[in-house]
Amino acid sequence: MSLAAWIRAGYHRDGISSRVLTLTEALEDQFAAMRREMAEQIARHARHVADETGRSDLSPRVLRAMEKVPRHEFVPAELRAFAYVDSPLPIGFDKTISQPFIVALMTDVLDLHPDDRVLEVGTGLGYQAAILSELAGRVYSIEIIEELAQSAQRRLADQGVKNVEVAAGDGSRGWLEHAPFDKVLVAAAPDLIPTALLGQLKPGGRMVIPAGLEDAQKLIEVEKSPGGQLSTRDLLAVRFSALSVGE
Repeated sequence: MSLAAWIRAGYHRDGISSRVLTLTEALEDQFAAMRREMAEQIARHARHVADETGRSDLSPRVLRAMEKVPRHEFVPAELRAFAYVDSPLPIGFDKTISQPFIVALMTDVLDLHPDDRVLEVGTGLGYQAAILSELAGRVYSIEIIEELAQSAQRRLADQGVKNVEVAAGDGSRGWLEHAPFDKVLVAAAPDLIPTALLGQLKPGGRMVIPAGLEDAQKLIEVEKSPGGQLSTRDLLAVRFSALSVGE
């Protein structure tokens, strides 16, 4: 349970709860200001790379989600002070939480609708899933490292997120039980786009995925036409952890 949630739950000791509450509110106000500054930086970054991405302005809905979701609750405790720097951060197991700009860009590419069912591959500690939850109807997120999946579930629950389901497993195989999906977001890079994920994308759906060899990865937008034809477009050079494949 986060400190703010602990206070809201009404725990008191030695008459200090009011002072702790004041401190907590001040800290939350500071984090909120940092999120606003982060969102402004993301918007500037988007304009800077617009020639490559074709997107000079990100959706206001996406930027509002970036301002709302507390990234500091989805990073290791020792890195909370760096949560709103526009940079990836390590989360253990040789994995990282993605750079906020990349999170926003990938979310924007999906063009999410309130009734969309979304598959996310690579939950990490749950930050991207929390962003998706603000914009889509239901999010199904798969993480191959069980410890990260369990931590993401706890963090999402602490934030009151109810429309995200997390499972431990091999995300390259998708999540057949809940397929097909309106949108798919992959937060780790395979050499080639897994055929299972393409198959679980609905006709008319969209995927965003990094793919390629380690030093030549590209962020790719994939569209499936209503008739099932696939088209792709390279957006930006990126550097993601490799997509792990289970047994």
